[in-house]
Amino acid sequence: MKPTNIIRTHLKNALSLRAVTRNLKSSASNRRFRLKAGITDAFKSIFEMGSNKIKLNIARHFMGWKNSWMLIFLFAISEWSYSQPTYHTDIEPLIQLNCVSCHKPGGIGPFSLQTYEEVKAKGSFIGHVTKTKYMPPWKADPTYQTFRNEKKLTPDEIDLIQKWIDSGMPKGKKVKSKKVYTPLEDLTRPDLTLPMISSYQLSEKAVEDFRFFVVPSNLPADTYISAVEFVPGNRKQVHHSRVMVDSTQKIRGIDGMSELDPGVKKFQTIPLADEFLYGWVPGNTKIFFPPGAAKKLGKGSDLILNIHYSPSSKPQQDKSVVNLYYAKTPVTREVYTLTLRENDIRNQPFYIDAERMPTFHIDYPITKDISLISVMPHMHFIGKSFLAYAITLEGEKIPLIKIDNWDFNWQTTYQFKRLLKIPAGSRIYVEAKYDNTSENPANPNNPAKDIGYGWNSTDEMCNLVIYYIDYKEGDELIEY
Repeated sequence: MKPTNIIRTHLKNALSLRAVTRNLKSSASNRRFRLKAGITDAFKSIFEMGSNKIKLNIARHFMGWKNSWMLIFLFAISEWSYSQPTYHTDIEPLIQLNCVSCHKPGGIGPFSLQTYEEVKAKGSFIGHVTKTKYMPPWKADPTYQTFRNEKKLTPDEIDLIQKWIDSGMPKGKKVKSKKVYTPLEDLTRPDLTLPMISSYQLSEKAVEDFRFFVVPSNLPADTYISAVEFVPGNRKQVHHSRVMVDSTQKIRGIDGMSELDPGVKKFQTIPLADEFLYGWVPGNTKIFFPPGAAKKLGKGSDLILNIHYSPSSKPQQDKSVVNLYYAKTPVTREVYTLTLRENDIRNQPFYIDAERMPTFHIDYPITKDISLISVMPHMHFIGKSFLAYAITLEGEKIPLIKIDNWDFNWQTTYQFKRLLKIPAGSRIYVEAKYDNTSENPANPNNPAKDIGYGWNSTDEMCNLVIYYIDYKEGDELIEY
C-alpha cells in the first residue's frame, strides 16, 4: 500500500464518526482510546516518511495550507513523546545490569543506585562518568575476548542516558508485568559469613602494613564452595587481600603477625591446602563457578588472610569479612588455581629502571587438557598494558585477555562466557608493559625511581591468576 494510502486509512479510522460510534455499547473511554490510537497511528506513519519537507507536504495534502501549522505542532509534540526516555522503561534496566552489583548498601560503590530517587540525585554525575566512559569500569577489550561478567555500555545506551538527563530525568510509569533483569549472583546471599576474630588497629605512622589473620571456618564437614567474596571492613585502607586455606589448624599462631616478623617463617613451612582461594583488589567482585564445579574446603579448615593496608596518618580500624557461598548442585569437578607469577618471566630480571618502559614476557607450558573459568591479571601503578593468550601445538591462537590501558584502581576477575579449552601441549603467553617514566601520571614516584618486585603499592608485580577445571568433552558448549 502506498504511504499516503496508509496515512489516509489511519486518519479515516480516527476521524470518522462512524468508526468511533460503530459500537454504541462501547464506553466513552473506549471510544476516546480508539480515537487517540487512530490519530497516533497516523502521526507515526507520517514520521516514518522521511525528511521534514516530506512531512510538511503530507500535512498540506491532508489538512490544507491553513491548518498545516497545527499539524506540524502536533508532529513535534508526538515526536517528543515517542522519543523521550523514562527511568522505568529505559534507564532502570541499564542501571540494574551494569551498576547495582557495586552501588548498593554494603557494596563497593560509594553510594546506592537502587531506586529512582537515588539515581536522579546522582543524575548529572552519572551522565558525566558514562559519557567519559569512566563508568562502568570495564577495562578488558571486548573485541579481543568477551566475558560473562562484562559491564559495558554501548554508544547508543550512553546516548540514551544523556537524553534522559537532558529531558529532566522523567520517572515514567512502572509496568508491573515488566521484570528488570538482575543477575542471579547479585540476588544470592552468602551461606556463611566469616568476619575477622577482632578488629585490627592500623598504625598511624603512615607506613605500609602487611598482616596475617586467621579466620576459623568451623565447618562441620568437607564443604564445596561455589563462590567466595571478600568484603573489606575499611575500604579506604585495604589495598588488597589474599585468602588461603589451612586444613591443619597449625598456622593459627600467625594471626595478627606482620609479614616482617621473623616468626612468620616457621608457619610458612606448613603446606597450605589452597594457596589461592580468592584474591581481592579494588574493583574485584565475586564470581560463581559453573554448576557442578566448586572449590573444596576441608572440615574445620582455617582461612588465612594476607591483607595489605595502605599508609594512614590517623588511628583507624579494620574488620574485614569473607563470605562463602555453598554449591547448591552435586559437585563432580573441583576448581583449581594456576598463578603465573614473576618467577615465570622469561626475560629476567623483573626490575624496572627509572625512565624506562619495558615489556616482560611469560611463557608457561600446559601439560594436560584444562578448561579455563576465569583470568585475573594483576600489576601495580606503573602497569601500562596486559595481554595474555595461548598457542596450541597446531599453532592456533586462543585469546585470553587484552587490557590496553591498565588501571590499578579497577581490577577484576574476568569470567569467560563459556569454558575455554586449553589443550595439553599449549603454552600460555603474557606480555606485560610498564611505564616507569616521570611523565606517567600514575607513577607513585616523581621523579621516577628504579622499581623491583614487592607487595608494597610502590613496588611492582606481574601475575595472571587462572581458575580452571580438568577438561571434559563438551565443556566448550556449556552455558551457565
